[in-house]
Amino acid sequence: MITIDITVIIQIINILILIVVMNAVLYKPVRTVLTKRKEQLAELASSIETFKKNAELRKAEISRKLNDARSRAKEEIEKARGAAQASTAESLAKVRQEALTNKTAQLDEIQKQFTDAQQQLSGQIGSFASDMAAKILGRSI
Repeated sequence: MITIDITVIIQIINILILIVVMNAVLYKPVRTVLTKRKEQLAELASSIETFKKNAELRKAEISRKLNDARSRAKEEIEKARGAAQASTAESLAKVRQEALTNKTAQLDEIQKQFTDAQQQLSGQIGSFASDMAAKILGRSI
């Protein structure tokens, strides 16, 4: 059985002193650290929300600017097409005429070279024939 005497009172006093010391030494610092951490997390959460809002605003602004740039680019392209089509027919006629002139000149040059080559080769046919016959027969003719 439990007997109540002075040691029980001393144990109760010891436990109360231990509670006070533990509260001062261990629980208060841990609570302080937890409170600071909770405040930091709240600050970080608010910073994250601010950054998200800023990012959405910037995204909307970039999207708007991109759409504006696209519309301006389309306008510029249409202007350039109009100007190009206006000058294309004129340029195309000039290019066709130059191509025809160059083609005629080149055909004349090719015909001249062909004729020259025929004349040179026709003069050398006899020597080519004798050289080939000599190579085939293995002796000179």
